[in-house]
Amino acid sequence: MFASVCRRRLLRLLRIPSAAGVNPRTSLLSHGYSSAAVEGGPVSTPCDATASYLISCGLSPAAAAAAAHKARIRSTTRSDAVRALFRSYGFTDADITEIVRQRSLILNLDPDRILRPKLDFFAALGMNQSKLATMPLLLTRSLDKHLAPCIQFLRGIIGNDGDICSTICRAPRVLLAAKKNMRPVVDTLRRLGLPEKSISKLIVMEMNVLTFPPDRVSQIVEDVKALGLVETDMGFPYAMRALCRLDREACLRKMDLYRSFGVSEGELQKALVRQPTMLHISSDSINKKLRFFLDELKLELSDVISQPALISRSLEKCIIPRCAVLSVLMREGKIGPNVNVLWVLLSSAKRFSKRYVLRYAHDVPDVIKAFEGKITFEGFRDQDF
Repeated sequence: MFASVCRRRLLRLLRIPSAAGVNPRTSLLSHGYSSAAVEGGPVSTPCDATASYLISCGLSPAAAAAAAHKARIRSTTRSDAVRALFRSYGFTDADITEIVRQRSLILNLDPDRILRPKLDFFAALGMNQSKLATMPLLLTRSLDKHLAPCIQFLRGIIGNDGDICSTICRAPRVLLAAKKNMRPVVDTLRRLGLPEKSISKLIVMEMNVLTFPPDRVSQIVEDVKALGLVETDMGFPYAMRALCRLDREACLRKMDLYRSFGVSEGELQKALVRQPTMLHISSDSINKKLRFFLDELKLELSDVISQPALISRSLEKCIIPRCAVLSVLMREGKIGPNVNVLWVLLSSAKRFSKRYVLRYAHDVPDVIKAFEGKITFEGFRDQDF
């Protein structure tokens, strides 16, 4: 009944006289529609009944109309059964709405033959329902041909189902595309000498590596080795993660930027080994931070680059507010000019707040304003030191 309503709607809009001896299916196909569209695939004109049903699932009218352009609900009875199945597995109404918003075609799947075995599979894996609701595309993949083999392979590398779930949640689309690449990538890492523990760590941190061609994986390994790390170093998978997230040319440009400030090869190599994520920072941010440290704070370049974690700190949210607090306290005579600015900038937020903000908040209320960014830092005056 529901599908026939949709078909009549399409026929009317296309001005195809269904009672004139014309086969509706043939006529639709002759106008460029595939059989998939008739059975629930993409449609050119949204079905009002489909849109209405999707609204009952919690979608906004606009979202329902957009989804109705992509697919048609074939049977409200089946769709109701799908929603009931999700509820029986602990999915909330909000979870179901999210699933329908992202992948309304799931409402057309057989709840017992197709969906239930997959829900059992992910439940046994320990996957949280709300997490699974954000990546419903996983439920459209074959359990026997894709999902189970992928998870079984990951178990052989990562081992812990909890880590596997966390990894999938960070990069769910990788699981959809990585089946044919998984083994070649892992075989490449093993051939290049990475220990199993490092391979496991890398995949947990950066599952996207499983989508890379083996040649690119080999190049990344060689680039990390060029920094002075060896495959058995604990920092090796961290450095690989950093390089996996950037193309090689971008890495080289950022390394050249550090060198342009006078950082030596040895200093740069040590810094990258300690903090490979310093390559994730944009070139503009690198330039601003180094200029601030050297020109405003008068720090030595060698001191800054020896503490690469400093470069990863936010200039606007961390570095400048802390400097403003120090400036206020120096001018009020609460701290001396011999304070180690570098150490202060590297300290934890809790430690800094306790030692320099809360401690003086009563006597010097401006430290609160400075810490909140309400007092502009204009540099340390000569008398501050």
